[in-house]
Amino acid sequence: MIAVVQRVTQSSVTVDKKVIASIGPGLLVLLGIKKGDQTKQASWLADKIVNLRIFRDAQGKLNKSILDNGGEILVVSQFTLLGDCRKGRRPSYFLAAEPQEAIPLYQHFNDRLRSQNILVREGIFGAMMDVALINDGPVTLIVETP
Repeated sequence: MIAVVQRVTQSSVTVDKKVIASIGPGLLVLLGIKKGDQTKQASWLADKIVNLRIFRDAQGKLNKSILDNGGEILVVSQFTLLGDCRKGRRPSYFLAAEPQEAIPLYQHFNDRLRSQNILVREGIFGAMMDVALINDGPVTLIVETP
């Protein structure tokens, strides 16, 4: 699994010109699921993200996690994170899990976040989505499972 984690002041997802999910301060997580990923990877990644110390403490240092600081998380599935651009001009998505494999892991990931008492909003898996955000910092990290 791979995630692009962005600290945001706000973020939203629109489908067919209708806002389907929005958050205030917190994290936008773009989530890519690889073929062969399992719940073990989804749990590890969710735990890693909620414990990342990427929020400022009283001294201005990036020393607090979303668990310490509070906030919301918006999770958007994004198979294109697994695009291989090394050959040719069209990315290959061979590494991306098929929906029947990815959807249960996407839900497990979101449930794992929720189990830590975090408000989690979701995009619609497989939909064409417009994602809006105001990046705070900016702070953007790429996190991959081992």
